[in-house]
Amino acid sequence: MKLNLPNKLTLLRMLMVPFLMVFITFDFGLGDLASRLIAAAFFGLASFTDFVDGHLARKYNLVTNFGKFMDPLADKLMVFVALISLCYTTGRDEGASVYGVCLLVATVIVIFRELAVTSMRMVVTNTDGIVIAANWLGKVKTCTQIAAILVAIIEPIFHYDLLGGHVASYVLLAAMSVMTLWSGFAYFKSYWKYINPAN
Repeated sequence: MKLNLPNKLTLLRMLMVPFLMVFITFDFGLGDLASRLIAAAFFGLASFTDFVDGHLARKYNLVTNFGKFMDPLADKLMVFVALISLCYTTGRDEGASVYGVCLLVATVIVIFRELAVTSMRMVVTNTDGIVIAANWLGKVKTCTQIAAILVAIIEPIFHYDLLGGHVASYVLLAAMSVMTLWSGFAYFKSYWKYINPAN
């Protein structure tokens, strides 16, 4: 199978997801600092490929059906795996902490929104052939998700006591949740007529 560069970057992002998961979850004797920095590096690099492959595909007209399928799948897998792994490690290391509950709620919000919007996109495309492009809210949502996950991976390294050592994580999880809900509501408001049960 011959792949163009954007598709190769998408596959690379998919391949990084298991490494991201294991380095968030286990330290392999490297210590918490090293394992979290490695996990953050994998997540940061994977996120960077997300921006690069889309830019290259549009700029050089390299958009393919394979890319249309794999790119959003890789994006969601990357975010879901990172958040679920963080939920697991937080519960394992901190028990039923307030931060752990907030992280779990934020994770559920993200997963629900992404699955709901993806399903709605399929309905709209199958009904009228309309491809719903990401708007500015969706792009801001993606940026807040990336920032929140990176901070949640790295912040425990600093071992300070304020709010259980999760001050920045609380702020960014709140921002991520707000933008995730806001962008999801905007999509549903714009395309509700396609799924309105009264129609």
